[in-house]
Amino acid sequence: MKVFHSLALYQDWRRSTGTAQIGFVPTMGALHIGHESLLQRSVAVAELTVLSIYVNPTQFDNPDDLQKYPNLLEQDLVCAERAGVDAVLLPTYGEMYADGFRYAIEERELSKTLCGAHRDGHFTGVLTVVMKLLNIVQPRWAFFGEKDYQQFELIRGMVEAFFLPVEVVPCATVREASGLAFSSRNLNLDAAGKRLAPKLYALISSSASDAEVRRQLTAIGFVVDYIETRQQRRYAAARLGQGPNQVRLIDNVPVVSETPVA
Repeated sequence: MKVFHSLALYQDWRRSTGTAQIGFVPTMGALHIGHESLLQRSVAVAELTVLSIYVNPTQFDNPDDLQKYPNLLEQDLVCAERAGVDAVLLPTYGEMYADGFRYAIEERELSKTLCGAHRDGHFTGVLTVVMKLLNIVQPRWAFFGEKDYQQFELIRGMVEAFFLPVEVVPCATVREASGLAFSSRNLNLDAAGKRLAPKLYALISSSASDAEVRRQLTAIGFVVDYIETRQQRRYAAARLGQGPNQVRLIDNVPVVSETPVA
């Protein structure tokens, strides 16, 4: 497995692969079983699999969240090699944003709702870094988890809008036995948070209305950003904990029909 700390060295390697069809999994590290499932999908269909690990500061609306994001690089590299990854890209901020973030990708509709309504500039940072990574890696397929379904839809829309020659592949959310969606941020949950966190999935999967789910989550200690059903999918974001130790959880589930909001 090759590890590249330089974009130029990666691009030299990419050119040496010729017409090989590449599968790409972009991450911010702290890899878990959900990431492994994306890598396995890529290894199964692509000639070569590339993983990127880059904690992208432009998508963090809260500086504290950026500072406490887990850094487990050595463990991540072991996981990548075990999964059969061919190359790992570890870019620096100086290379990724040599322009000082003067140029950015902005979506004007979906990105302003749900998470976008609560995290100013978040999706501009996400779309910008993904556009950069897709141009650098030049994959045939890019794999994204459905846990971040709004993000998946925005990236798929961006790829279509800019005619990028890559297929954006959705991968099912991987969950713990409790139903909690695997997330790197779960590592920041304290003991009380770990006990409560699975209630988010349990309640959004129930037949209760959006308003009732919000009420029940609030009653047991969540700070709810939103519970919203749209286009046969229920979306949720809620926080557990206090102050700088607060952890934001997101999730979504498909629904057969629109759930009453009241």
